Amino acid sequence: MGNKIAESLWERIEPILLRVQRPSRYLGCEWNAPEINEGDFRVVVAYPDIYEIGVSNLGLSIIQEITNSVEGVSCERVFSPAPDMEEEMRKEGIPLFSLESHRPVGTCDIFGISIPHELTYTNILNLINLAGLPIKAVERKEGPIVVGGGYGTVNPEPLADFFDLFVLGEAEESFAELVILVKEAKGKKSREEILRDASRLPGIYRPSDFQFAYFEDGKIAGVSSSGLASPVLMKRVVDLDKHPRPLRPIVPFCEAVHDRLNVEIFRGCTRGCRFCQAGMIYRPVRERSPKLIRRLIEETLGITGYDEVSLCSLSSTDYTQIVQVVNELKNSLSGTHVSITLPSLRMDGFSVEIGSGLNAAGSLTFAPEAATVRLRRVLNKPISETEMIEAIVKAVRQGKRRIKLYFMIGLPTERDEDIEEIPKLVFRLRDAVRAEGFPPPSFNISVSSFVPKAHTPFQWCAQETLDSLERKQRILRSALQTRGVNLSWHDKHMSAVEGLLARGDRRLGKVIENAWKKGARFDSWSEHFSFPVWEESCVEAGVDIGFFLFRERDEKEIFPWDHLNFGPSKEFLFREYQRALSCEITPDCRYDECYGCGACKDNVKSHLLKGEGL
Repeated sequence: MGNKIAESLWERIEPILLRVQRPSRYLGCEWNAPEINEGDFRVVVAYPDIYEIGVSNLGLSIIQEITNSVEGVSCERVFSPAPDMEEEMRKEGIPLFSLESHRPVGTCDIFGISIPHELTYTNILNLINLAGLPIKAVERKEGPIVVGGGYGTVNPEPLADFFDLFVLGEAEESFAELVILVKEAKGKKSREEILRDASRLPGIYRPSDFQFAYFEDGKIAGVSSSGLASPVLMKRVVDLDKHPRPLRPIVPFCEAVHDRLNVEIFRGCTRGCRFCQAGMIYRPVRERSPKLIRRLIEETLGITGYDEVSLCSLSSTDYTQIVQVVNELKNSLSGTHVSITLPSLRMDGFSVEIGSGLNAAGSLTFAPEAATVRLRRVLNKPISETEMIEAIVKAVRQGKRRIKLYFMIGLPTERDEDIEEIPKLVFRLRDAVRAEGFPPPSFNISVSSFVPKAHTPFQWCAQETLDSLERKQRILRSALQTRGVNLSWHDKHMSAVEGLLARGDRRLGKVIENAWKKGARFDSWSEHFSFPVWEESCVEAGVDIGFFLFRERDEKEIFPWDHLNFGPSKEFLFREYQRALSCEITPDCRYDECYGCGACKDNVKSHLLKGEGL
């Protein structure tokens, strides 16, 4: 940990900003950016992508505000330098620097890195290296404690070699507790003693406390913990009304990917889509009270100047008081030129009616995921074609001229007729609009390759082979070459790397390190992604891609994440997998009986739903 006040690097940084594409990414001092006190205990939080993407991340904003509210602590930000800036920094010997004070990140006390998705893993290694730190935790004897958090901690094992600690689940409370513990121990205890004490905090995972054993065939034989660690670690879950943040959203100088005010209205989902990791790991559902939502919007609009408010959640129209909230906001914002948007709509008439009434844009986005009734039942997404037609016709009637539809291919139990039905469904939707007397909208069809994820009912499934995905993409390309329909698809090679890292264990650490050393950066960007680099990295590490990707798991196989509890039990998830194979629907437990997923503890369900707090 840093023991002396580091000096600003601004005099060295300023000249190189004239040589990079977007200097505004590295300036800091944006509107509402926090003031930093030089003598404070120093925390830096990072997002492993460029500024325009990371500055829109709601989780990072929340954590920065909460950390800055701890007495004697200053929390700053950093984002991945774009390739041109990284080149200049390495050429000039400038280490990674924080945005607020432009001081070296390597001199802070805690370096927290968000892990948003698998294709940012090489960027994470690059941030650690640019900070001047050894990339492996075991080699760090001084310097900041490197902490990982966010979505990627659902299976953190491929990154276990590179982090001192992980924050499991929702970090609003556990990260603040960690900061306080490290701050109070600074200068009084050794690094090892601090890490040992931190690992005992609820929701904090120290990967070095756990060891894996393997069978000869490569499967995991068992996971053992040290005497200090609990054999199963539980994620943290928070009450949203106790954490009404961000209160002072930062307004960037350049256009961000989400250039609007984002307000979270509830967290979690019990629809039970079997492919959806977020819907499983963010249980139980917790609604923010309508009164607090209105107050947050009123107060933050006044200090940001945004003209758009997004009501965020996994499925915004599932908020039980959405009509009341929307109507009250429309009345209070009348005449202000501020629009309200719902970024995630279900494909039904109710959602379209609410969403179209708010969204002035000429487009709406839906995600049917699969085109056949049978496959939608496998996914536990039992939307009917009648509901789809109603949604599309209603959207067109309300002036929407572009409809975007998301589908997946490579799904469990998928057959060729399921693929062939995608274009047929699109054409039937188009014909239904014509039958109502309207000119059909343009359809943008986006097709991604299914990736089985940890802590979902499909974690036992094999991922589709690249040859099979290519064949299915050809079927769609051939059938959807028609006017008014635009087809796009996710790179199947990116999906392969995503699946490898999503389901891998600590043996993948060497693969990630190899890929980073070979220049892998920004792997979620098609212009930077290189599948041969990952293939070569796997060969050099002795890792068989097929073992992790293209193999069905049996019921009793130990997963790399089994010692981490994210709510739904493994027994529940396997029951859901069996129900999927039988095409059985599991209704939403908010409106039906409890199905024993294990996420709701101590009968908290009723008041969590009502936004009354824990």
